[in-house]
Amino acid sequence: MINVIASIQIKEGHLSEFVEIFKSNIPKVLEEKGCIEYVPTIDVPTGLPPQELNINGVTIIERWDSLEDLKAHLTAPHMLAYREKTKTLVDKMSVKVLKEV
Repeated sequence: MINVIASIQIKEGHLSEFVEIFKSNIPKVLEEKGCIEYVPTIDVPTGLPPQELNINGVTIIERWDSLEDLKAHLTAPHMLAYREKTKTLVDKMSVKVLKEV
């Protein structure tokens, strides 16, 4: 099993627009071979000392059966269309690809 944590920094004032586009793509992603979970999340203010609150950040939590399934996801036609629609809304992105130990 492969776990993915994708951190996306959205340009100020465009969070709701990004989330709307992202959510419209979720059903297509969930139909992909090997997709177990694909969920967008945003920070919740908690007041906990170690928390670094990011009001313009979206964290995507993904679970895939295999690395091959994840790689296929990245080149799926709906993902290419999603990236085209959101490219002007995103400041930067980082990804962690993890496996359980």
